[in-house]
Amino acid sequence: MIPTLSELTRTFARIGCLSFGGPAAQIALMHRVILDEKRWVAEPDYLRALSFCMLLPGPEAMQLATWIGWRLHGVRGGLIAGGLFVLPGAAVVLMLSLIYAAFGQVPVVAALFTGVQAAVIAIVIEALLRLSRRALKSREAWLIACAAFAGLFLFRLPFPVIILAAGLWGFFRTAGTRRDPTAPAPPAALARSLRAAALWLGVWLLPLAALILAAPARLAEIGIFFSKLAVLTFGGAYAVLAWMAQEVVQDKGWLTLPQMMDGLGLAETTPGPLILVNEFVGFMAAHQAGGWPLGLAGAAVALWMTFIPSFLFIFAGSPFIDRLAHMPRLSGALAAITAAVVGVIANLSLWFGLHVLFAALPAWSFGPTSLILPDLSSLRPLPALIAIFAASALIWRHWPLLLVLLISALVSGTAALV
Repeated sequence: MIPTLSELTRTFARIGCLSFGGPAAQIALMHRVILDEKRWVAEPDYLRALSFCMLLPGPEAMQLATWIGWRLHGVRGGLIAGGLFVLPGAAVVLMLSLIYAAFGQVPVVAALFTGVQAAVIAIVIEALLRLSRRALKSREAWLIACAAFAGLFLFRLPFPVIILAAGLWGFFRTAGTRRDPTAPAPPAALARSLRAAALWLGVWLLPLAALILAAPARLAEIGIFFSKLAVLTFGGAYAVLAWMAQEVVQDKGWLTLPQMMDGLGLAETTPGPLILVNEFVGFMAAHQAGGWPLGLAGAAVALWMTFIPSFLFIFAGSPFIDRLAHMPRLSGALAAITAAVVGVIANLSLWFGLHVLFAALPAWSFGPTSLILPDLSSLRPLPALIAIFAASALIWRHWPLLLVLLISALVSGTAALV
């Protein structure tokens, strides 16, 4: 069933406002709404697109949202879905950045989002159960998922290495003959992809050229920095956060380390991709150089240079995703990557859950392995109780997601005021 454009808009406005908890939770939320509730996209298509987005630089959940909109309503749908996935969180981050620049930390807001974070643990668990049932249908797929989880959680291997290894394994393990030679492959649409690439390269890079030629120096520096970051962010924001923090704190002096950590905290506890921390960094870097007006411009430049490349990648590459089913080796590579993605999401989910539920997470190393284990005495009782409530309400009682998030936020906010 193809929705109307207005229904697509309402749905992604809702998703954009509820997309807390990083990529694992956001992918889970879209699966719940788009596949389970709306049935707008078939499971194999969704998993193929998810695997494709995991290969791209940039925020994979936002790119997946853009692909869903593109699949349903072309470029207009992609702009609506991708834009609405980002804009609610961007508005919240901008508001909190303004408050932060004026008053410092915002404890009441942080308390509200603590409850939301605890509820997100349940959303992720529900998604993992559903995704694993659909993606892990063979012993080999289970082994790939477990190997991906172990590579990330135990050995701290770089995310691109995990995805590349899974893709190569699937590619060379798959026979090169088309499974159904009678079924015609979709047209390549190469000319359309090249036109889309040229258009969106211009949308991305022409404003950057204008900044370099005519804007204040700090805005040009922000534009160049985040354009470079946009093509290096493989594996989501966590893959480049350490490098970005070093650049903006030590090398450029745009922020202090406490400011950078506070910005990451704001981005982690608001809806939208974690890479929205770039908006906070752009705002603070420009605010430092020219006050409120330049700060607002810096936030806008950071957003543009961060997210426009994702539209470029999806609009230019999406026409080829359907052809993957007719290219056995590439299809096998993406099937292996999809299995690895289950392990990746499991790792992100465990990392997220441990950081929400425990105050102390000492690191342990033994030979090549390195992992974090919770200090059980540092368990945070309230987030743990909220997570149990959310799991019961969502997984077993099937309560509406918005109701569960609202109750969780109100409970944690009220507890902070008592």
